[in-house]
Amino acid sequence: MENKLLEVSTFTGDGYKPLIDFNCWRVALLRYCDDMDPDMMASLERHMQTDEVFVLLEGKAALFLAGGDGSEELSVEMMQPGLLYNVKQAAWHNAVLSRDATILLVENQDTCRDNSEYTPITPAQRAVIVQTAREVCG
Repeated sequence: MENKLLEVSTFTGDGYKPLIDFNCWRVALLRYCDDMDPDMMASLERHMQTDEVFVLLEGKAALFLAGGDGSEELSVEMMQPGLLYNVKQAAWHNAVLSRDATILLVENQDTCRDNSEYTPITPAQRAVIVQTAREVCG
């Protein structure tokens, strides 16, 4: 029997998948994909019109944050399951996930490349990301 009062969604693939868009907000899942490999990671991003909430549901993950123009030293936040991590609007960020990780994301429904910015990862930042990935992924 179809329930018109409830929508149930899931995603077991790789990468980023929006699951629910409603009015001005979106809920998505993020799972490991090859583009997130520290050796392939090319940039930090920032969203100019929204905060972005990350919740680690399973596995291990680390958030990387940088201020200024994005080339500054990275701060690293090792994520704990069930905690809400609110990356503030215009904060440079990226994440490393273990292969079994799933992160729930909440952001503005219209978040896209047109209202986000990207900056290349510096060699010093890559060294931090690679070292952290070893800790996260084992």
